[in-house]
Amino acid sequence: MTDDKNQIIEGSPAKKKRKHRLSVAIGLWIIKRVERVLMHFSKVEDKPFLNPDDFEWVNNLEINWQKIRKEVDDLLEKPENIPSFQDISKDQTNLTKDDLWKTFFLYGYGFKFEPNCNLCPETTRVIEAIPDMYTAMFSVLAPGKHIPRHRGPYKGLLRAHLALLVPEPKKDCWIQVGEETTNWDEGKCIVFDDTYKHQVQNNTEGTRVVLFLDILRPLRFPGSLLNSLILNLIRWSPFIQDARRNQQAWEKRLGS
Repeated sequence: MTDDKNQIIEGSPAKKKRKHRLSVAIGLWIIKRVERVLMHFSKVEDKPFLNPDDFEWVNNLEINWQKIRKEVDDLLEKPENIPSFQDISKDQTNLTKDDLWKTFFLYGYGFKFEPNCNLCPETTRVIEAIPDMYTAMFSVLAPGKHIPRHRGPYKGLLRAHLALLVPEPKKDCWIQVGEETTNWDEGKCIVFDDTYKHQVQNNTEGTRVVLFLDILRPLRFPGSLLNSLILNLIRWSPFIQDARRNQQAWEKRLGS
């Protein structure tokens, strides 16, 4: 009886949660120290917003934005088929707990979600032409939604938004990275370092949609090698694998 009781305690949700928190804390401690090393090898500046013209792949995104927008319009005809962010990534509940921030994943840390990509062939074609693309999704922000200030997980990636649907008045729909604030323009990209604390506000009556991308930070050797090793560890971490399983479960529910 004692052994059975111990097994129940060992396998309890509370204990698993403590182990998860410990693994996350250790991972963050390691990553922050790796980031300091990486920045000695960065080919781009360490600042909140970067110049999109410095990235060759931006031009192809902007040229094709209307084709991508058409696929988004089709998806938005059935918004119930687009999950809330926390439905896929449970760790995001500290940022969002409602249904006002939805995400439609095409790629997550290099894992391709075939059913979603099949629904968006033009978008998939464009994003797969981007060198070192790790994550791609549509980020859908409902009217009135605010994403509070937070830090991105890792400086080895840069983030890009291709604006697809920007409601008016545009000045009331914005992103702040560090102490700098900007608005989206449909068909245009912004590139930023999400490890600067950032927040997003859609204080309009319309829906905002961007193509959300994580791209490998350009690094000189041996920083590039170190970055690849760290990203591979993150890719196979419980955090990413749990999100991958949640996405696959969502796909299965829609297909049933």
